[in-house]
Amino acid sequence: MAKTYDVIIIGGGPAGLSAAIYAKRFGLDTLAIVQQPGGLMATAPLLENWPGEKSITGLKLSQKMEKHARKLKVKMASDSVEKVHSVDGGAKFVASAIEKQYSAKSIILATGTKHKHLGVPGESEFEGKGVSYCATCDGPLFANKTVAVIGGGDSAVKTALLLSGIASKVYLVYRGAALKCDSFNREGACSNEKIKVIYETNVTKIIGDKMVSKLELDRAYEGSTELRVDGVFVSVGHVPQSELAGILGVATNEKAEIIIDKHGKTSVPGVFAAGDVTDFGFRQAISAASQGATAAWAVYEYVSKKGAAKK
Repeated sequence: MAKTYDVIIIGGGPAGLSAAIYAKRFGLDTLAIVQQPGGLMATAPLLENWPGEKSITGLKLSQKMEKHARKLKVKMASDSVEKVHSVDGGAKFVASAIEKQYSAKSIILATGTKHKHLGVPGESEFEGKGVSYCATCDGPLFANKTVAVIGGGDSAVKTALLLSGIASKVYLVYRGAALKCDSFNREGACSNEKIKVIYETNVTKIIGDKMVSKLELDRAYEGSTELRVDGVFVSVGHVPQSELAGILGVATNEKAEIIIDKHGKTSVPGVFAAGDVTDFGFRQAISAASQGATAAWAVYEYVSKKGAAKK
């Protein structure tokens, strides 16, 4: 662990990759530790709100961003960080990963979020056996079959629209009285003959033998509280992956989101954050990328001031 970077960026989603691109352009000695290139964005079935791209899959956009970073010769480590701690009175930080330890003058946490689970009986038992959290990954397995999507936000509705081109029938089961998505996707789902929205209903159990065969509902639909399906795609939100922030003593809010200022600074000097792991309310690929660039600029100023102070 002889080398000390100017900044270590933990995360490879739009926030992390954008931070890496900008940090490199600012002349910072940069290391990006990436466990999953693209983060959750890579699993997005379709993005139609990224400037300059009328329509692109999350995976394709992730690949383009990673290629951009590599073209700038950003050093990337395919590793998983388990712990970060400060040394030398906060002058440096050490990221302990599975493969090795890395040292830097500053840290950008761009660890994103992970899929939220329903927490109902049968969910964990049938994960990979009909229960999925990624339509892009597993959708083709359900060609000409009946599936259910649980949720009513943009992600869930986009998942249902994607699956409507693969499955024979798609149930969209949502606990609310109206879908919470943009009007474009709402109109698309509600006008799609393959998609049936079941409002004000919760899934209470996932049932099957070797594979998922049906869902148990908390209210009857067409005379029954059981809904026969071949697969279920859970899309009920995300939880921030802020465990590293907790280890560092970085302040988080009641939702475990990292609290940042407008520059991406956290409560710990030298530690910055960007993207969906933060308390910034608007969770989009474009806003995450913007935060990553801003955090890189804040790191540049932080490292420059530290260097000037030593002279």
